[in-house]
Amino acid sequence: MLLTIDVGNTQTTLGLFDGEEIVEHWRISTDPRRTADELAVLMHGLMGSHPVVSAEDRVEGLAICSSVPAVLHELREVTRRYYGDVPAVIVEPGVKTGVHVLMDNPKEVGADRIVNALAANHLYGGPCIVVDFGTATTFDAINERGDYVGGAIAPGIEISVEALGVRGAQLRKIELARPRNVIGKNTVEGMQSGILYGFAGQVDGLVNRMAKELSKDPDDVQVIATGGLAPLVLGEATTIDVHEPWLTLIGLRLVYERNKPAT
Repeated sequence: MLLTIDVGNTQTTLGLFDGEEIVEHWRISTDPRRTADELAVLMHGLMGSHPVVSAEDRVEGLAICSSVPAVLHELREVTRRYYGDVPAVIVEPGVKTGVHVLMDNPKEVGADRIVNALAANHLYGGPCIVVDFGTATTFDAINERGDYVGGAIAPGIEISVEALGVRGAQLRKIELARPRNVIGKNTVEGMQSGILYGFAGQVDGLVNRMAKELSKDPDDVQVIATGGLAPLVLGEATTIDVHEPWLTLIGLRLVYERNKPAT
C-alpha cells in the first residue's frame, strides 16, 4: 500500500493506494504546531480504525508534497521514526516528475501544482488547465507536450468569505451554500450569491482567456477541477469538463513510481 500526503495551507489530504486504485482517503486540518509524534498518532489512528484498511495491510511506500515548510519538517521526522524501513519520496528539487516547468523561475512553482500538472496530463493529456480550489484558487496551464507553462493565482473562496466578515461592518461569516436565487433577498443570500456566482464567473473568465493563449483551438483544452471546495462551483462554472477530487494524490502516486528505489 502506498500512503500519499498532500499538505495544503488549510487542509491536508491523505490517500491510500493499492496499485493504481485509491482505496481510502482522509482530509484533516493543517496545523503547523503538530509534532511528528502527533502526526504519526493521527495517521495510524485514521488507517487503523477504518474498516477498508485491514490489519494485514501495510504501508510499503510514502509520497509527500507540502506547501507548509513547518509541517514538511515534521513529516520528515515521521518518515524517519515511524516508517524508517519504508521508501519515501518527498516532492522537492531533484525529484523526477517528468514535467518541464517553463517559468521564469521554476523553483517558485509549488510542488502541488507540478504534481497536479503531471496527473492531469497523465489522465487527460494536453493541452489542459487545472483549477484547484484550495486556500487560493490556482489555475495551471499544461501544453500539448505536458509542459507546465504557467498559471494564475486568485484568493480562495474561504479567504474571501472571511475577509467579508472581518472588513464588512454589517456583514458576517456565512455558510458556503447555494442561495435560493441569484438576486439575494437578504444579506446572507446576497453574500452567498456574490461568492458562488462571482467565483464561477471568475473561473469561466480566466479559463477562457488562458485557453485562447494555450491552444489555437480553445475547445481542445480540457479543464479539470480539484480541491476541497470544487463541488461548490461545479454546477455553475460552465468551462469545467472534469472533476477529479484526488488529482494531487494521483500525481503523488505517479511521482513515487518514477522515483522509488529499485527492488
